[in-house]
Amino acid sequence: MSGDKHYKISYLDVVAQNDIPSLSKSASILIRKAIEQRLATDPIGYGKPLRYSLKGHRRLRVIHDRVVYRIEADTVLIVAIKHRKAIDDC
Repeated sequence: MSGDKHYKISYLDVVAQNDIPSLSKSASILIRKAIEQRLATDPIGYGKPLRYSLKGHRRLRVIHDRVVYRIEADTVLIVAIKHRKAIDDC
């Protein structure tokens, strides 16, 4: 774990407009907490690399949902938050 570095969190518009509002309140709280505590501090250590069409992206498992993201310099860009069955290659 890096611990020293703090990554900025950014969301694609589609995530903010579609994915987050479709989550249940309890799932939304858990996912937000996971993003703030894990991805903001160590996105490489906590995330699993994806393959095939999502190569270059990583995923974080939060119960039955997956947070798909990529790391760009000091920013973690969230590209999708969906149920595990809705994400390809997870």
